[in-house]
Amino acid sequence: MKAGAIGLYEEALLMPGPALMLRTAVGHALPMQVERWCSPPDEADEELLRRCRGPVLDIGCGPGRLTIALAERGIPVLGVDISGTAVARVRRAGASAMHRSVFDPLPGQGRWVTALLADGNIGIGGYPDELLRRCARLLVPGGALLIEVERDDVDERLTAWLEHADGRRGPLFPWARLGADALLRLAAAAGLYLREEWQQAGRSFVCVASAETLGRAR
Repeated sequence: MKAGAIGLYEEALLMPGPALMLRTAVGHALPMQVERWCSPPDEADEELLRRCRGPVLDIGCGPGRLTIALAERGIPVLGVDISGTAVARVRRAGASAMHRSVFDPLPGQGRWVTALLADGNIGIGGYPDELLRRCARLLVPGGALLIEVERDDVDERLTAWLEHADGRRGPLFPWARLGADALLRLAAAAGLYLREEWQQAGRSFVCVASAETLGRAR
């Protein structure tokens, strides 16, 4: 999601209310689960958090439920998001966050042990192959990238926009949706290979890591 496309999202963070949807040019209407993102971690989130080893980079951290939970557990973590409103919320909760895109210069490149792409954030930028290569460069050798994927077998590059229940629409931006199979094909091309897949509470996740990690395990 581009910075200029998030006005309605930031409004929803400040004033919870009617449903906000992500609509696509191919006819999808995907709910933006702002209320869940602003709530404490749920059962599926806890399974994700359990796999995190610090330092952790939470990419597209949003209002920060995962970043905040990790910080409260004493795990070094940095949230990154293009929404200044979301970043301010994370900081008010006492966790660290930067108002920046994952494609911008970031601290600690090549030194993150874990990176997170939860809540559909594999779609950031609309080119998941580029995003995976970028994440691979951010990780330490053998670092883990934990990704939430679609439960269905999808591989879509989309044009999307945010739409409020009152009919207001934001500008267009590129997005992507990937199931596990499509994700793993792109991850392999980025030098990242499957460590684990799991499902929890109706959500699906993949952990990919460098080949060096697999080599150490043999």
